Amino acid sequence: MPLVPSYIKKLEQYKPGKSIHEAKIENENKKYIKLSSNENPHGASPLAIEAIKKTYSSLNRYPDASGYNLRNKLAKIFNIKKENVVIGSGSEGIMSTIMRTFLLNDDEIITAEGSFIGFRVLANASGRKVHWVPMKDYHYNLELMAKKITDYTKIIYIANPDNPMGTYINKSDFDQFYSHVPERVLIILDEAYYEFAKFQPDYPDSMHYRYDNVITLRTFSKAYGLGGLRLGYGFAHEELVENLNKVKPPFEPSLPAQYAGIAALDDSNFLDKTIKMNSIGINYLTNEFNALGINYIPSYTNFITTIWKDSEEAKFISNNLLERGIIVRRLSSFGWENSIRVSIGTEKENYGFIEALKACL
Repeated sequence: MPLVPSYIKKLEQYKPGKSIHEAKIENENKKYIKLSSNENPHGASPLAIEAIKKTYSSLNRYPDASGYNLRNKLAKIFNIKKENVVIGSGSEGIMSTIMRTFLLNDDEIITAEGSFIGFRVLANASGRKVHWVPMKDYHYNLELMAKKITDYTKIIYIANPDNPMGTYINKSDFDQFYSHVPERVLIILDEAYYEFAKFQPDYPDSMHYRYDNVITLRTFSKAYGLGGLRLGYGFAHEELVENLNKVKPPFEPSLPAQYAGIAALDDSNFLDKTIKMNSIGINYLTNEFNALGINYIPSYTNFITTIWKDSEEAKFISNNLLERGIIVRRLSSFGWENSIRVSIGTEKENYGFIEALKACL
């Protein structure tokens, strides 16, 4: 019997966007603008930072294993019971727990091809059969996904909005899709970019869809600027949450992460600023793309994905931007060979990116 399962040997390791540290090692004389990882360019919530500082004297202690205070805070904000809230080390941490908790030997997974690469790694690592459904016009093809449902289907994953496309599924399409999903099938609705998309009138905020087989996942990494702490949360039926809590590591998230999350939820000023500046950045970049004749996908997140003639042109643009100190994310690892994803930066960073892009063109 082999030591490493064949499906693990075939697994491709997740490759994040190039970091500023990595870029500086390659060229220590340059200053870089990082627009590759959909991070908050305005830093972290000031209230969260102050809350972290208060944990310094307690770092020798384990965090609250139940996450009582953070879960209770989230429950009050979203008008649900604490027993409906699960927390973890980023939304990916909760995804991993979901897979370990609910998948049995013959269970199958359905999701979109070319969507969030983090889930792709987890799905392939599970060793279960995965139905990768091609997207349609850069959106989830829900009609085709519904046709893939069988007696073996256990988990359906939907990122809404999607990463890396930036598109979202509207209420009507989700309602139609849900009517085809048996109650025994779990739907993971990954709403990592919820704070940016929630203003769309037809966005299906999953809190209005508290079906017993829907698990909502959200994160503090994007709008709240706490990506470095790895803090995520989710909402689900209390029976699902109870079983998730049996499987997840007992002392995650960390003590600083839990304190920061509680404080960040109170920092409406920082959240409002983030959303406002992101909207301004989206408008600026799309106007510039239109003026330059660059194809892009309208986005409802904190990034925009651009479409180029072919993989060679996308590679040329991303490499030349890097030479000019701009780090973007070429999406070949996602399966989109001719696409480049650009995170929304500060006003200065967005301007610097456009000037560098003009030079490349």
